Amino acid sequence: MRKLLVLFACLLWHSNVAAQTPFYQGQTVTIRVGFTAGGAFDVWARIIAQYLGKYIPGNPTFVVQNMTGGGSMIAANYIYSVAKPDGLTLGVVSPGLYIQQLSGQPEIKFDWFKYSWIGSPEKTDRIFYIRADTPYKTLLDMRNAVEPPKCAATGLGTAAYYFPRLLQESFGLKLTMVPGYQGAADANLAIERGEAQCWCGSVQAYFGSEPGRTWAKTGFVRVLTQGGQKRHANLSKVPTVWEWMDKQKVADLYRRIAKIFVLPDEMGRPFFAPPGIPADRLRALRDGFNKMVKDPQVVADAKSKGLEPSLMTGEEVEALGKEIGTVPPELLERMKPLLQR
Repeated sequence: MRKLLVLFACLLWHSNVAAQTPFYQGQTVTIRVGFTAGGAFDVWARIIAQYLGKYIPGNPTFVVQNMTGGGSMIAANYIYSVAKPDGLTLGVVSPGLYIQQLSGQPEIKFDWFKYSWIGSPEKTDRIFYIRADTPYKTLLDMRNAVEPPKCAATGLGTAAYYFPRLLQESFGLKLTMVPGYQGAADANLAIERGEAQCWCGSVQAYFGSEPGRTWAKTGFVRVLTQGGQKRHANLSKVPTVWEWMDKQKVADLYRRIAKIFVLPDEMGRPFFAPPGIPADRLRALRDGFNKMVKDPQVVADAKSKGLEPSLMTGEEVEALGKEIGTVPPELLERMKPLLQR
């Protein structure tokens, strides 16, 4: 009898210790980045991998793995359909992928609105730039291009593809879209080599990573327009797409599509986990993420890399997702041609 009591006490003690041990203690969390190394998505993932463990109970280790393809669609599909919902795999992909889902692209194997959203460390603003040695001084100069400039892009449903297509249709520009690049680093290399002439990225990536930082100083490329509601402080002489639309009296249809296309920039670079991870782990990740983005050391590190920290909580990302999921069907039909070759 005494032995049974002792055994029971030991089991109870072991159970209590296990219950008090944080789930993340001794664990490794993998962040899957949908783009190649060197771009802003990757830079943010590595900053987060360096600091986030400090703010998660149990102080897990974070590692980054790049999973490229389809403009980050392969990574999005993997997180949704393959990764276990245990809180040990996170992802960051182009938020523009939700547009492909809304338009019914068959390659989409996820439901954007069911991911477990952790948060976003930065909002972004779209820009469109072209090599400065081309003859195009303004956006409208491309209306009369003898040989349409080649614009590098990642996947068909990413902002690097659909934003130039929007410009093309709204203003009658002559462009040749070249999708298939694995990320901004590859696209910029193509521009440097002369294989492509233009690209649509973000202000933050342009000023925050190479070769954009150098190009901004040397004038190797010329920024022709930007997607923010107002001009970015570093691009005060560059008209916004909204200014161009007002000046050219662009049809309301394209204005409505433009508003949908810039919503992913509101999300910026959202980090997420598979659907259905345990609520306590999601809360730990969200709370830790919120504290991390506000950490003065993280802010300083991000700014030193040219990034612009601006927290959007997981709850806010989730709420924005519900907003963008209510696009009228008739507008979706008019958007589809802009997502295709």
